[in-house]
Amino acid sequence: MPDPARLRDSTQIVLPCAALDGVREELEAEFTVTVYSADDSPEVCRIIASPVEIKAVADFLTRRGISVQ
Repeated sequence: MPDPARLRDSTQIVLPCAALDGVREELEAEFTVTVYSADDSPEVCRIIASPVEIKAVADFLTRRGISVQ
């Protein structure tokens, strides 16, 4: 059975919401993703998508100088 933490890592990117300033609209228009900030931590955003889409989103963000860990 797959490890839930590994699955979560392959289906989401967590980063400061401020990092998405200026690219969020383009990101949501180009990729099939859900971007939201948690109620308990509104300054942190989660980008959620399929593993294939998350990889493409990570590449997209990296090309724009946004660090993805």
